[in-house]
Amino acid sequence: MPRDPRAVRVTATRPAPLPVATLAEHPFAPFVRAVAKGEKLGRSLNIDEARTAMAMVFAGEVEPVQLGAFLAVLRYRKETPEELAGFALAARDAMLPGTLPAAALDWPSYADRHKQLPYFILSALLVAGAGVRVLMHGIEGEGTANTRAALDALGVPIAESIDAANRDLDAANFAYLPLEAVCPALHGLFALRPLLGLRSAANTYARELNPAACPCQVQGVFHPNYADLHAGAARHLGQPRAAIFKGGGGEAQINPKKPVLVTRVSDSLVDRVTWPALLDADDPEWRDEPLDPRRIASLWRGDRRAPGPEAAIIGTAAVALDITGKADSVEAARELASDLWQSRDRDRY
Repeated sequence: MPRDPRAVRVTATRPAPLPVATLAEHPFAPFVRAVAKGEKLGRSLNIDEARTAMAMVFAGEVEPVQLGAFLAVLRYRKETPEELAGFALAARDAMLPGTLPAAALDWPSYADRHKQLPYFILSALLVAGAGVRVLMHGIEGEGTANTRAALDALGVPIAESIDAANRDLDAANFAYLPLEAVCPALHGLFALRPLLGLRSAANTYARELNPAACPCQVQGVFHPNYADLHAGAARHLGQPRAAIFKGGGGEAQINPKKPVLVTRVSDSLVDRVTWPALLDADDPEWRDEPLDPRRIASLWRGDRRAPGPEAAIIGTAAVALDITGKADSVEAARELASDLWQSRDRDRY
């Protein structure tokens, strides 16, 4: 079999003995030991410890082997709300300087692999059209169905700085701020996935970044049991209002064919509301459509109709309208979202 030219040749060699001077315990070792010592002796980190540990990571004060071990163990046993909050605080400390955008709704977008088109962007634009200043932030992701490709197809600018995000919000009540433009240190952790072969804590706590300190937040998670985890982190971070639910690929995009359980945080109180399904009949375009971002733009402009995606747009927008106080019930939120969809400016995007 011919040798793959991309393969990396690894030669087994005997490691050189460490100099005696390097045998003193590394300052990061206690954090690795705490999370990885075992079932009986290992423990989770408190908020201050998590904040300090992640600050050391961002400052480059951690050896690669330590970082790999630390992230892998956290992924294996799942982070606690306190750890997520501490990591998020460290990321906020590491954000680039600048005047934070004045926004009302924080919309994190951190799915690195999309299996559906990101129709939630149209939901966010509907909410922005209702007078809510929406700041979306995230990573590009892989494949053709990523968030930034959809924004390009819609002609929506991608802010290259915090100042640019402010200008976009002033112009359209919506801004998309790439993670690397606000917190490059956190963005760098996403590059570790090919090395670790799995997602890391960065994929989880980036959702708590809320760079503009928005009073409201909508958040999608990969698995239903992560909703309580993020609700706990929101409470530790003092997030006034948040709506968290299982979404496609971990994005804030509901599945209109199923009831959606929304976990809401409001002034440290947590409740759960099940929103009924919006779509009864099968729609092949909901699951099997081509992942071409131009289809998002054509749907906004009315060049095509698609019951599944349209229901997802309306349903997702309704959750955001509810948590921002634009509606006082599930029914009212969905009715408002539907009205916004029907009356949208089809020539704007």
